[in-house]
Amino acid sequence: MQKDGTTNFGFEEIPATEKQGRVGAVFTSVAQKYDLMNDVMSLGIHHLWKRFTLEMCGLRRGHRVLDLAGGTGDLALRQAQMVGESGQVVLADINASMLQRGRDRIIDEGLVGRIETVQCDAEMLPFPDNHFDCITIAFGLRNVTDKGRALASMQRVLKPGGRLCVLEFSKPIYGPLEKAYDFYSFKLLPRLGELIAKDRDSYQYLAESIRMHPDQEKLRQIILEQGGFDEVEIYNLSGGIVALHRAFKY
Repeated sequence: MQKDGTTNFGFEEIPATEKQGRVGAVFTSVAQKYDLMNDVMSLGIHHLWKRFTLEMCGLRRGHRVLDLAGGTGDLALRQAQMVGESGQVVLADINASMLQRGRDRIIDEGLVGRIETVQCDAEMLPFPDNHFDCITIAFGLRNVTDKGRALASMQRVLKPGGRLCVLEFSKPIYGPLEKAYDFYSFKLLPRLGELIAKDRDSYQYLAESIRMHPDQEKLRQIILEQGGFDEVEIYNLSGGIVALHRAFKY
């Protein structure tokens, strides 16, 4: 968020007070086709990115986990299996349409009672201090209006010794890959959104929001300085198209 009370919505600069509503409209629009579009956009590779994230979470039986911006439940469903019946998983999202998709999948998988769903704002998490062993947020942080405030909220509810895993689109680390990625993002991605989800504008926003998101090192600094975490590790995936930031609270 800018100092003058403005923020970015894709390439557009808007009042910070408007972003949450505009992002909400995007995800309400794409909720029904969200999982299909993820498979198409990444050629299914997003499942490997998420699998790696889960491996880095260090989850054990009995752990308490928060999956923020968890939407349709990809991570939460697997986390419930990892922490077992003695553990707890909270699937949280600010968007009601996305959260409903997650609830439907929880019912389909027979995990009602194992995964709790909570509609909440990442900047003001409604949980006690030092409550979770692990927090994950996959492809959601770039949509938050005030990233530093959200990260500080995550740090507050994370137990000492806990870890935060932020999986997010980032900056390719190879020049030729960056050029190809730009072509895909701005030429092909909006067209796929138009053909499959009947929503070109939302996927144009997606491409723009990725470019406006802090790169690997800038995000590391935000997690440390504004979030209050003690250590951050960076793992570049698919040449830096996606990066996992794993942060620790001591």
